[in-house]
Amino acid sequence: MSTVNIGMPTPPAPPVPVRRASRQIHVGPVPVGGGAPISVQTMTTTVTADVDATLQQIAEVTAAGCDIIRVAVPSQDDADALPAIVAKSKLPVIADIHFQPRYVFAALDAGCAAVRVNPGNIKKLDDKVAAIAQAATAARVPIRIGVNAGSLDPRLLHKHGKATPEALVESALWEASLFEEHGFTDLKIAVKHHDPLTVVAANRLLARRCDYPLHLGVTEAGPAVQGAIKSAVAFGILLAEGIGDTIRVSLSTDPVEQVKAGNHILQSLGLRPRKLEIVSCPGCGRLQVDLHTLATKVEAAFEGFPHALRVAVMGCVVNGPGESREADVGVSCGNGKGQIFVKGEVVRTVPESKIVGALLDEALRLAEDTGQDPGSPQEER
Repeated sequence: MSTVNIGMPTPPAPPVPVRRASRQIHVGPVPVGGGAPISVQTMTTTVTADVDATLQQIAEVTAAGCDIIRVAVPSQDDADALPAIVAKSKLPVIADIHFQPRYVFAALDAGCAAVRVNPGNIKKLDDKVAAIAQAATAARVPIRIGVNAGSLDPRLLHKHGKATPEALVESALWEASLFEEHGFTDLKIAVKHHDPLTVVAANRLLARRCDYPLHLGVTEAGPAVQGAIKSAVAFGILLAEGIGDTIRVSLSTDPVEQVKAGNHILQSLGLRPRKLEIVSCPGCGRLQVDLHTLATKVEAAFEGFPHALRVAVMGCVVNGPGESREADVGVSCGNGKGQIFVKGEVVRTVPESKIVGALLDEALRLAEDTGQDPGSPQEER
């Protein structure tokens, strides 16, 4: 079949937000703030004391594109497991400390890349700041001050009546000032709330009042769809304003899905190079193929594809040809068949049952033609 050159429009590059100026810290080898790329992190859901299970989950999120991992340390058994986890993790490990300040020192001794403390949950933390600052300075390890709406210092909760943006920021800056009194400024700050607009307001206020790098999170965001939307709203607004240096999408799902969501948010804002992107239409009464099943099969077939490609899966002749032309590889479906596009050209027409294989074949061929190692994506046809 002869090809039809219908042209390949070049979309304009999305504007990259001007980043807020901040000081820079290093979480192990990962720079945070100071113009460094925005990092994606998540937290293990395993019992930290179960070293094998924790390392397995760390390996899974590493493969998904995570940059920094956080592990909970609520017990002595968890603290005792940290040296083995740190030694074998391919990601820098942050120890998440609540209630017991002695675990901060255990985390530093274990070689953790950073320590997160929640002032509202650690009784008499103020009395321990001098010792923590001294130990962190000696270990050259940064401290993350994490203030959550659900664990706000009771004094500030009483003062403000509830977890307002002002209350969250006041708590964070107060604790930062205690570290500053001891000459320790290797800090990162996070102010979190379950409401995305409160998160936006709090981080805007915090960004104006300090130059510490900021970690963004909508805490207890919820199940997959709701949580991803709430996080995308808050992060999209803040990151578009240049606010935020590292993010976590806190979903009630597998940590791998949290990492994927975080990467997609950054890619959508032009803050991280795009990898594989699947463009597919929602479907309507014009469909003549089982588009929803087709899109799911395409997503599965391209799982792990190592190249930055846009793959379009379109269900009818209204928007299909145009969207397919703007993709690297695409299909425009109709009457149980699909026209396969590559870089704006129709290269063949195949029956519905052959569409997934045809798209994958053309993608592999395109990668090979451009001098890239096509790798070995998981093929499910």
